[in-house]
Amino acid sequence: MLRSKSTLLKAAIFATGFSGVVAEYILSTLATYFLGDSTMQWVMTISLMLFSMGLGARFSKVFEQNLLKVFLLLEFSLSILVSFAPLLVYTASAYTQAIGIMIYSLAVLVGLLIGMEIPLVIRINDEYEKLRFNISNILENDYYGSLLGGIFFAFIGLPFFGLIYTPFILGFVNFTVSIVVMIFLWDLFKTNERRNLTGIGVVVLVFLTSGTAIADRVISYGEQLKYDDKVVYAEQTKYQRIVITQWKNDYWLYLNGNQQLCTRDEVMYHEPLVHPAMSLHPNPVNVLVLGGGDGCAVREILKYQKVEKITLVDLDPAMTELGKTHPILTKLNENSLHHEKVDVNNADGFTFLQENEDYYDVVIIDLPDPRSVELGRLYSYEFYKQCYRHMRPGGVIVTQAGSPYFATRAFSCIVETMKSAGFETVPMHNQVITLGEWGWSLGVKQANGDVKKNLRKLEFEVPTRWINNEAMTLITSFGKDYYPWEKDTVLVNRIHEPVLYKYYLKGNWDLY
Repeated sequence: MLRSKSTLLKAAIFATGFSGVVAEYILSTLATYFLGDSTMQWVMTISLMLFSMGLGARFSKVFEQNLLKVFLLLEFSLSILVSFAPLLVYTASAYTQAIGIMIYSLAVLVGLLIGMEIPLVIRINDEYEKLRFNISNILENDYYGSLLGGIFFAFIGLPFFGLIYTPFILGFVNFTVSIVVMIFLWDLFKTNERRNLTGIGVVVLVFLTSGTAIADRVISYGEQLKYDDKVVYAEQTKYQRIVITQWKNDYWLYLNGNQQLCTRDEVMYHEPLVHPAMSLHPNPVNVLVLGGGDGCAVREILKYQKVEKITLVDLDPAMTELGKTHPILTKLNENSLHHEKVDVNNADGFTFLQENEDYYDVVIIDLPDPRSVELGRLYSYEFYKQCYRHMRPGGVIVTQAGSPYFATRAFSCIVETMKSAGFETVPMHNQVITLGEWGWSLGVKQANGDVKKNLRKLEFEVPTRWINNEAMTLITSFGKDYYPWEKDTVLVNRIHEPVLYKYYLKGNWDLY
């Protein structure tokens, strides 16, 4: 009988280890989505939780009696707190810019509760096992549960249930632990304790069930408040939050809250991205597109009859599927991702280049802004060197480079990093109505003549809606440096020295 009670407590701590580590990952992922700079957010969130667990362990000394009851109350509290944390964050994001304070506060609260559990269970289990077995067995099961939790979050929770429903799975795990422990150790509780715990359990179950039922609607409500326009599509993928909004006859595409395009003016972004590079190359047969899962860049490339193959590489299969099937995007990209010349690959761009042996005439990079270390890796010296190796002599590369005025140092860093990899570079910019002043960096491998002069001589032989020869003079002209001091200390962005994301996050975005 003693052994069975001890085994039950170990199983309970295994389950709490599982849910505890997943709670850490959920809050860290939320911090990354809302605050950017993933390395910083994961470090801060997990560090805060671990520190708070230490405080929780210290506070557990306050409890001298009714330890089993306290443990069950902690489990009930964690069930509610962990389950509703993302709903609170998503809803609050529509009302306040101080969302980081809320996420960090939740991390502290969850850490405190988790930190109190292990000491309490060790003290409860002290009646059933000797000290040397008790401590090692409890900690062992907690760590094993943490491993399973990490595997669950990476391969099941985030990919299939997202940040909305994964927390409720954790909530039900904690709730189930509480109920099972309460049932099997029923004889250890007094009559009034049984009544109180049963009542609390019923309330928690109602909250969890109701929360699961309305979670999607709550998130949709909070998301709608966050955007000025009507949300017509929203999906949480393994990699990002995809949202499409509508105002009158125009649509906006957002990834993790950052605008990617607007149907009203996307040609003023995609035409400068594609046509200078494609027209500069005398024979663009094989083209590589990194990012661009919406299909708009591919739409423009397909206007060139010389092109025989377009390889599109986008990390998120949900994004490319959206570009292939969603009526808003298929109308916009003219079903470009279904064209026989297009080969769609869902892979990391850096890894794809490492494993691929093909050579390209033109490389077009249409990735989100480098607001994290992971994205900054795709704007690094090492990445551009990989591109250089995969390009034929005279090959042309172009990447979106953010805003030359709202993120001046980041823009300059991208241009200089591409130049350091061996390309003859030319910065470009254009006023995109809904994005503001936006920029690109174009480079040529083993250039024949002055690249900027050659760009200004271009005559476009394919149909365009905005770009023409006159535009080429405008988009390659910057005038005097408006922020000259911003360029004085720009370093090359390298994998082992990731400076770009810092430049980006410290930009002049408050002026936007």
